[in-house]
Amino acid sequence: MELWAIWLIVAGVLLIAEMLTLTFYLLWIGIGAAVAAVIALVVPDSLIWQVLAGCLVVVVLTLYTKPITRRFRTSGEYKDAVDDLVGKTGFVLEAIVPGKPGIVKVGNETWSAHAEQQLSDGDKVIVTARGSAHLLVQKAEGDD
Repeated sequence: MELWAIWLIVAGVLLIAEMLTLTFYLLWIGIGAAVAAVIALVVPDSLIWQVLAGCLVVVVLTLYTKPITRRFRTSGEYKDAVDDLVGKTGFVLEAIVPGKPGIVKVGNETWSAHAEQQLSDGDKVIVTARGSAHLLVQKAEGDD
């Protein structure tokens, strides 16, 4: 298989993964891989130039877009949909032990969750905070 095709496949996989995570980091690496594919088409026998061009694009995109994305997120207008989960109630699907995550269902979604207390299957919980990939929950009042 041609090296440019491999670069293009890597770029495609990274762009699809980016659509699932929405972090922008995989997007920049995917664009770098696409640039490496173009370099592989132009200069097919130079792996070093392909890697250097791809890496340069990733570094430049990361350096120049970091302040923009930070400003966008701290402007107050940006609100992640996951932030809306804080304060909502749900129930435990898989027991939670302090230091070991479990699974909770909040609305129609299931989430990995941590708690400072032990929670059993079926316990009603309230979301107190969110992490990037998990929720922090506590037992809901009046649920014994």
